Amino acid sequence: MPPPHVHHDRTTEHNEGSPTNPVRFLGQDYQKLLQKSLRRNELYTDELFPPNSSSIGTLNKEADLDYKNVIWKRPAVLSPGKPFFTVDGMSRFDYEQGSKLGNCWFLASIGALTSKDKETSFMTKDVINQVIPAGQTFSNNYSGIFHFRFWRFGKWIDVVIDDLLPTNDDKLIFVGSKTSNEFWPALLEKAYAKVCGSYSDLDGGFMSEALIDFTGGVHMEFVLNEAPAYLWDIMDRAAKSQTLMGCASYHGGTREAVSSNGIVGGHAYTVTGVSKVMSEGNPVHLVRVLNPWGNTEWKGDWSDESALWNTVSKEDLKCREKLENGEFWMSMKDFTRNFESLDICCLCPDFLDRSSGCHWKSQRNFGQWIAGTTAGGSMDNMETFWKNPQFRVRIEELSEDCTHEEGAENILVSLMQNHEKRNRSSQNNFMIGFYVFKSRKFSAEFFNDKRPVEMKSFRNLREVMGFFWLEPGEYLIVPCTEKPGETASFILFSQSMRHTLSKLW
Repeated sequence: MPPPHVHHDRTTEHNEGSPTNPVRFLGQDYQKLLQKSLRRNELYTDELFPPNSSSIGTLNKEADLDYKNVIWKRPAVLSPGKPFFTVDGMSRFDYEQGSKLGNCWFLASIGALTSKDKETSFMTKDVINQVIPAGQTFSNNYSGIFHFRFWRFGKWIDVVIDDLLPTNDDKLIFVGSKTSNEFWPALLEKAYAKVCGSYSDLDGGFMSEALIDFTGGVHMEFVLNEAPAYLWDIMDRAAKSQTLMGCASYHGGTREAVSSNGIVGGHAYTVTGVSKVMSEGNPVHLVRVLNPWGNTEWKGDWSDESALWNTVSKEDLKCREKLENGEFWMSMKDFTRNFESLDICCLCPDFLDRSSGCHWKSQRNFGQWIAGTTAGGSMDNMETFWKNPQFRVRIEELSEDCTHEEGAENILVSLMQNHEKRNRSSQNNFMIGFYVFKSRKFSAEFFNDKRPVEMKSFRNLREVMGFFWLEPGEYLIVPCTEKPGETASFILFSQSMRHTLSKLW
């Protein structure tokens, strides 16, 4: 039998990689580098993410960027007045996407991170401060150095950058701020580009990646044409909890083509709120969506200029917005018709249940598929499938004070692969998935006549997840690549109200 290659999560409160003790990315210590620059009375320049074309990377030909004309400048040079890290705090309306990079997935995630308002308490200050450490300015102890934090494959990391930004004709090439002297969006993007290898490594992606990297939380994906009837209720409870939400529109024939109704095809959006209004005596469930472009809005029912707003009370009318800022309302019905998927990322999914007595528990295990030992492939390869890492999960009866909806999903399983390569674009993800069997025993022969009670179809994504209803009892979870012999590290997450997950071997 192959040796086990699974280790339990050791990222506790104060261990290295925890939120309070992040790993120093590339070994760079922010405080030491800051103090060194202050002692020398010089502005910091990052040698590990230098201000040259290597940090920009190879952009898509459509970007049409002449690298010879790129000049890296600090905010003090770019700003007509004094530069600021933030102006009147951080808001989802602060930034605007650059024209040279297709990273709407990342910018929509920034919108989710900063989507807090009086109505929804969408995100707490603590979560924002985890990613964007407080106290960073261009005045006190300014030395041209900043730092940001991201969750990467089980550990929080602290990323140091300088504030030299790529420009062309004195304009930022990539993300900028609508306020000319505010620079937190451009600096946050630079830090994430450094983590991913270069700016070009941010071109194209899935919003779930950045949502997870901003929180280290639980990710749920809902395919909207298969969504449960009570999805709006879940979104409503999520909006009042510590969550980030986003959605993706259907791909059209042309990349990011704008349809006649204003929706951009194959585009990532932020979900910034939900509301229920009464229209002519009938309840209408609404969803508020933000285009990270900062313009180009939905033109249908309940849009900014829709006559349907004339049918609601003055109180309900308060949520209407008539600004061309990329944010708009639409009905839940139109939302599920025009968008393909909904992503919700949270620190704890307790909001899934109406009862305050239900509390979801998280468990995490690290493991590896190793060619020749534990990389057995899918069930199409029965002679090696049994070699895959296996996990036993026990679903327990709920306590009386937890009134979970009968038949509603009670366990979330997530599988994330990690190839540990420096550049995001060079990480060719394997097709990964997992099977769930109802049993407490395993062997090579066991799988010959057993079929899984649940499975997650194979996809070549960084992370796949499944949301299931399992009756109380013992189950076996087998994470695997589709083909045998493929080597990679992985993290297996499980979330449920009452369960235990343990390594079987």
